[in-house]
Amino acid sequence: MYGPGMNRGVNQYRQSGALAEAQVAEPYRLIQMLFEGALERIAVAKGAMQQGNVALKGEKIGKAIDIVEALRAVLDHKHSPELSGNLDALYEYMSRRLLEANVQNDPAALDEVSSLIREIKAGWDDIPPQERRKAG
Repeated sequence: MYGPGMNRGVNQYRQSGALAEAQVAEPYRLIQMLFEGALERIAVAKGAMQQGNVALKGEKIGKAIDIVEALRAVLDHKHSPELSGNLDALYEYMSRRLLEANVQNDPAALDEVSSLIREIKAGWDDIPPQERRKAG
């Protein structure tokens, strides 16, 4: 699942101050970090939205979209076509909802995307340790 499309999302995460871990993380952990980074940016965007800070809201939502699109770009459609197809559609939906949240100032859309990311992350976190190398 790890490939060149990950670079943009990894770069976004690295900018958050977790550079050292991102540089040495195995692919499985990098994906976890991207989920965490997206959730963090959405939370900050929601706070900025509630405070009327349009610039920060837009910046953080844009970075969250970059991370979601990086996750989408590295899906392995050959290994598990049905699962990766479903995730691809879900990531596309999340990117669209984030964009709508930004344009419409809709905190419920941010909550929806956060919930979806947490659900996917929970599944990712439950991958048994012996299978994690294969997942990356």
